[in-house]
Amino acid sequence: MRQAAARMALKQLRPRIGSAPDRLQSVSAESWRASTSGTTAGRGYGSKWQTARLGFLRSHPLCVICEAAGRITAADTVDHVRPHLGDMRLFWDRSNWQPLCRSCHSSTKQRAELATRAR
Repeated sequence: MRQAAARMALKQLRPRIGSAPDRLQSVSAESWRASTSGTTAGRGYGSKWQTARLGFLRSHPLCVICEAAGRITAADTVDHVRPHLGDMRLFWDRSNWQPLCRSCHSSTKQRAELATRAR
């Protein structure tokens, strides 16, 4: 029964796989998110990023925002200091990376970016 279901799923996927867009193409800064069909891998966050991210977090285990506030919190997110907006050179520039905890990345960093964009 499982094999039949797997064969059916594969038949349904084949047409989509054949027409999938080339995810490595260059895109404009305004449209980089929209042009990747909403996938994280399409935006560069695939297995190569996951490997680099883990190595960076091993070398930089503490959240820099918490540390500046006198707190010690484990970092679990690698943040791009300057948003890369699809620029792969900036994306892979390790001097543009900083370790953050999930809370700081989701709140403090997002507020700062929104304030910058509003100006």
